[in-house]
Amino acid sequence: MNYSSRPTWAEINLLALRHNLQQALKSCSVTQRVLAVVKADAYGHGATPVTQALQSFGICDFAVATLEEALELRSAGITDNLLVLGSCFPGQEGAFLQYDVMPTLLDVDTALRLNAEAVSQKRQLKVHLKVDSGMGRVGFLPEQLREFLSQLSQLDGLTIEGFMSHLACADELNSTVTVDQQGQFRMMLQMVREAGIEPREIHLNNSAGLSGWECPECTMSRPGIMLYGGLPGFDFSSKLDLQPVMHLRSCIAQLRQLPAGSGISYGHCYHAHDDMKVAVLPIGYADGYNRLLSNCGQGILHGEKVPVIGRVCMDWIMLDVSHVSDVAVGDCVTLLGSADGLSITGDELAEQLDTISYEVFCRIGSRVPRRYLPES
Repeated sequence: MNYSSRPTWAEINLLALRHNLQQALKSCSVTQRVLAVVKADAYGHGATPVTQALQSFGICDFAVATLEEALELRSAGITDNLLVLGSCFPGQEGAFLQYDVMPTLLDVDTALRLNAEAVSQKRQLKVHLKVDSGMGRVGFLPEQLREFLSQLSQLDGLTIEGFMSHLACADELNSTVTVDQQGQFRMMLQMVREAGIEPREIHLNNSAGLSGWECPECTMSRPGIMLYGGLPGFDFSSKLDLQPVMHLRSCIAQLRQLPAGSGISYGHCYHAHDDMKVAVLPIGYADGYNRLLSNCGQGILHGEKVPVIGRVCMDWIMLDVSHVSDVAVGDCVTLLGSADGLSITGDELAEQLDTISYEVFCRIGSRVPRRYLPES
């Protein structure tokens, strides 16, 4: 049965994605390749279409967070290199081999499980060895690495394809933590090489690291948020020329004329100060439009920014459109992204919400359909 969908959607501008990729490539040295991070459904932008677009732009290495995310791409016909940044959990070893997906090696137990499975199948599995250079999260600490290296060289089912770590404070351009982490990373890389292991791929820099810190040892960089138009930190606002990729839009479902003093939405935390024209949009916090934007969010309508009033509901929001001329049911309102020469960026929303643009993008829910604008 054919029917029209709810008039709420997210436009994904693949031309902007290509533009942002070019910014990442400019920051890479001539010897470094891009390992594009498409985890978390490409930060809410749609992992399969985004990966396919990046392939068309010449990228052939991709990173996800989980085996399940990797298998989604494999089932969509993506045959390029896939690295799972998270762990290989017990019972997943065979799937990594079956689908030719590279796990990140975080601990000894995982290495032994993966090796046993590979040896049982008389195969070798490529892995990326992750060290903790100061993030304090996962990976081998220096002493753990030192103790493990002799054992690692005996694991015939594993090929150490990559050596990697992750930066904790690279979004701060004057961070001494990052300087220390780079030193730890180089020291542990030397330990690996002295043990007779020479990884083909070496990578440390995320979007912030790529944009603000050099790492000549690396063969790869891992841009993530910058591909989608989000700044890796506010220190980078003057350094990066990024374009928003996601544009969240909804159409006015109802216009209401409310008298002065009317309470609006749950809890009546907003009262109309004058007679007011209110636009109601079919979008809410179930779609990822954060409830904390109650009484402080904005939308772009007919070239003007109009305020969100009252509490954001699960399925609805209200905007004051009293001063917008010729407003009508069906008019499109942009809540994230650009329209009519105006923008509401993910970084701006993140600042209002005391969070980061990563979360803003990832929260846009699965019931919001994505519409992909052409690459050219």
